[in-house]
Amino acid sequence: MTETTQTHRTPTPPGGATARSPEFRLALDALRGLRQDLFHDAFAYRPLPRMSVDGPITRRLKGRLRQYAAWTPHAVVVSAGLLAMLVGTESSRGEALNLFVGVLALAPVLLTLVRPVGAFWVSLVAAPLSGMFYSGWYEPWPWPPGSFVTHLTVLTVVAVRTRPRTAAWMWVLTLAYGLLADTLLGSGYYDTNTGPMLVLSAIILLFVAVLHIRREARQEVTAQQTVTEHERSRRTLLEERTTIARELHDVVAHHMSVVAIQAEAAPYRVENPPPELERAFATIRENAVAALTELRRVLGVVRAEDYEAPEAPQPTLADLDALLANVRDAGLTVDKTVTGAVRELPQGVELSAYRIVQEALSNTLRHAPGATARVEIGYVLGGLGLRIVNGPPPHPALVKPSPGAGHGITGMRERVTMLNGEMTAGPTDEGGYEVAVFLPVATVSEGEA
Repeated sequence: MTETTQTHRTPTPPGGATARSPEFRLALDALRGLRQDLFHDAFAYRPLPRMSVDGPITRRLKGRLRQYAAWTPHAVVVSAGLLAMLVGTESSRGEALNLFVGVLALAPVLLTLVRPVGAFWVSLVAAPLSGMFYSGWYEPWPWPPGSFVTHLTVLTVVAVRTRPRTAAWMWVLTLAYGLLADTLLGSGYYDTNTGPMLVLSAIILLFVAVLHIRREARQEVTAQQTVTEHERSRRTLLEERTTIARELHDVVAHHMSVVAIQAEAAPYRVENPPPELERAFATIRENAVAALTELRRVLGVVRAEDYEAPEAPQPTLADLDALLANVRDAGLTVDKTVTGAVRELPQGVELSAYRIVQEALSNTLRHAPGATARVEIGYVLGGLGLRIVNGPPPHPALVKPSPGAGHGITGMRERVTMLNGEMTAGPTDEGGYEVAVFLPVATVSEGEA
């Protein structure tokens, strides 16, 4: 019996490429990041933007002083550059070279205003050039005093203007330059300041990175709060519309039921009605019954699981006195004034007017306890006017924030919009609050009646 030995081979990736380890891919990604942050378009023109003047301090400035305050970052950078220039010229040997050494200290700092990444490379190149004009084994190396201040300033400005990853790469290259300079050229120098440079720059860059992360987190939280508030407003709006739809169901269902009953009874009120009339009334009744069925189906969709249909009929303006009595029992002093000829209005208008008054008085109880309120109802030719106004609370310091959701105004506006009305709501000059509403009601002429 012959045994067959099979050799298993690892499949070769497509194109003949060898599999790469995670470490290799990580290093490759790091080199790509280095190239993107510090090599690609390193000397691109990126001017430093002016500072916003909407802060708590700059907002108080007026006139030209406020305009000049927008250039504060530029002034700070220029001042730091002049300081580096002063340190460099005072520490150099030979008065003839002072100007050149000062320019080498000032130029990289000023370059951060327009070409931040390029300023970092100029600072690295300027450091050994400045060191060439210092003599003596006791001089600091590889960062002369002027270059020391310049490079710290450049690292800080560039880190503020870029992202934390760029700051990390700048620190790594600063470390590489310091080690290389100490190893190759630092044997003739007694004092090496690579360590202080690395420690100070690490502290500064870490602080700037924390500020970046904090600012990004704040922006993300602000964006999330904006989205959450928008979603909450939409949800509240839908809930208010659903509540209005539930309340108006009884009103619409009542009218459709009356239409169906009248259409069924109408042929019996006419002696020997023509067949065409009987068929017309039968069609009206069928359509009314079908509309009632669809209305109940829609109500089932918008009705919550815990919703219980009210047994009592929906309230109207005739029930307003009972509402005011309950509000008075809760501690609110409220008066009612009615002007114009009182007449019966459509049930939808009556219900919406009642709910608007109810919500306005509830807001008064929540936000101005102990205040007085007044309800004005005006029957005019084109509709119904409402005005609910309350005075300021007698003890404003004792008023606690309301535990309510604060969406009562939204519900009132939805009811007014549904009826094509108008509404204004806002504080009064006396410190109270006023809600004014007009609900239009179509008049029926004698000819149409």
